[in-house]
Amino acid sequence: MSPVKPVPNRLISLDALRGFTIIGMIIVNSPGSWGAVYAPLLHAPWHGGTPTDLVFPFFLFIMGVSITLALGRRLEAPAGQHLHRKILFRALKIFAIGILLNLWPSFDFSEIRVAGVLQRIAIVYAACAILFLHTNWKQQAGVLLGILLGYWAVMTFIPVPVDAVIAGALQDGTLLRSHGTLVEVHPRLISDGWIAANYQPGINFAAWLDRQLLP
Repeated sequence: MSPVKPVPNRLISLDALRGFTIIGMIIVNSPGSWGAVYAPLLHAPWHGGTPTDLVFPFFLFIMGVSITLALGRRLEAPAGQHLHRKILFRALKIFAIGILLNLWPSFDFSEIRVAGVLQRIAIVYAACAILFLHTNWKQQAGVLLGILLGYWAVMTFIPVPVDAVIAGALQDGTLLRSHGTLVEVHPRLISDGWIAANYQPGINFAAWLDRQLLP
């Protein structure tokens, strides 16, 4: 008689949070009629936040807790040193599924969205899992602080090169965002080909960088 494998203990609270988050995702993605949607079921246009804006961060939080639970046990096993391969393979699978869902069902590669939701989760999973393997909580706190301060410094102090989108905004003061909303922006030209660092939609440094790397 073969020995019975022990059933791994699950964190019920994490499973419950995952379920509620999936329910929230379904509700905000399928509100019934996009012509009449309750405000909490829409993303904030720019400033502020709504319950809808919490869905993606909740998924990332769940993933982070799952990393500590899964990899913490495996690090104690004899095969713990081979975890890098498993992490990268899982990240590639999640990334590939995201690309496939983006292409389905027309498979129009000219409209492919490389930075989709699952693709971002895959990148964050790989980075956080490897960070968990090689750092303690103090080092992780230092990395977090460095990322936040670095991002703030880039957005606050680095001027933004003028591209076609920003040139149009300089002419008429409006910008058509990717989801079709026309917004007013106020870029400040500081020299030929550069505008001042800012936090406005579509003309900040992060938006400019996205357009260069992910056209």
